[in-house]
Amino acid sequence: MDVVNESAVSDFVLLGLSKSWELQTFFFVVFSLLYVATMVGNSLIVITVIADSHLHFPMYFLLTNLSIIDMSLASFATPKMITDYLSGHKTIAFDGCITQIFFLHLFTGTEIILLMAMSFDRYIAICKPLHYASIISPQTCVALVGVSWVVGVMHSMSQVIFALTLPFCGPSEVDSFFCDLPVVFQLACVNTYVLGLFMISTSGIIALSCFILLFSSYVVVLVAIRNHSSKGTSKVFSTCTAHFIVVFMFFGPCIFIYMWPLSSFLIDKILSVFYTIFTPILNPVIYTLRNQEVKIAMRKLKNKLLNSNKATPLHYF
Repeated sequence: MDVVNESAVSDFVLLGLSKSWELQTFFFVVFSLLYVATMVGNSLIVITVIADSHLHFPMYFLLTNLSIIDMSLASFATPKMITDYLSGHKTIAFDGCITQIFFLHLFTGTEIILLMAMSFDRYIAICKPLHYASIISPQTCVALVGVSWVVGVMHSMSQVIFALTLPFCGPSEVDSFFCDLPVVFQLACVNTYVLGLFMISTSGIIALSCFILLFSSYVVVLVAIRNHSSKGTSKVFSTCTAHFIVVFMFFGPCIFIYMWPLSSFLIDKILSVFYTIFTPILNPVIYTLRNQEVKIAMRKLKNKLLNSNKATPLHYF
């Protein structure tokens, strides 16, 4: 039986973060600036890594893919939220809602696996430096990125198929600024307790397990750094700590939202802002803009562009 055809709801109303006009104006300004900064910062990283041959190494290849995912994650819902503040039109079609669910889980699922691949790369580089070139080869990097996208697609398809089997007969108000299963499934005309168990088993436990693996890998790396003291110990420790902050800010909200799908909508909305808006702008700052090699490459790229502009002759007509 086609359950989708039984749904009486053709579109949903996104209630957003607040009904206050003053707060909506504030959110419009802040999120617009953050979105532009996210796109510019991550685009700059992608261009710099591609343009500078000195950065054609596995770590920077993974970082480039992370920036691409971050731009995608920041774009699946934030532009619509920003334009909704201007137009006041906060409805979204049923198909559009399902599309948001697909892309949200595609990008978050892919980023989770990619963060694990980056952690594995750092573990090999620090704990097994002599075998790094043979283990983390270009083919291995391409395979890791490919696996991350395949896992992301499989995970998002499972969520979409699940959402399409839900009958919606009203109400149609989504208490968030984008569609996601924890808020959408509570509008379905079925027992939400069973649906909550599905959310915990398919998203919450997966996110928690990956976070534990990542946390364990960072602990192993830090122990290895402590046992091999050198001049670069404090720098590596600082870098690992910064990386873990980003991982925690990304995984923390995901774990809470999907492990407790019936929690407060206010808490869910606040946490959703963290991993869809704040984390994509933090990643370039933490992972690359603090990296000396990347900063040198950016300065070289800027000087190259300035010199090319100066060398370009002016033609007067």
